[in-house]
Amino acid sequence: MIKPKLVLSCYKLMDNKWIEEKNSLNKTFVFPDFLGAIAWMQKAAKPIDALDHHPEWTNVYNKVIVKLCTHDAQNTITEKDRTLANLLDSI
Repeated sequence: MIKPKLVLSCYKLMDNKWIEEKNSLNKTFVFPDFLGAIAWMQKAAKPIDALDHHPEWTNVYNKVIVKLCTHDAQNTITEKDRTLANLLDSI
């Protein structure tokens, strides 16, 4: 298990913004290494689940690529996506 202090010390967010494209919000989070990326995903999992609005995300080594859209709203961007985007930015 990764300790919370390790999560904070590994976390490094690339200075970028959410991009609206193809009816979704998209952003790539960049970390120092694979463990930092996975630790961030683990830390984000519980608050994401509490919102009951789950992202499409993939991990490639030190990057987490996130795509947000609301499937039950015809795959468009809704307030749920903006709320989740803000939550992910705060982690």
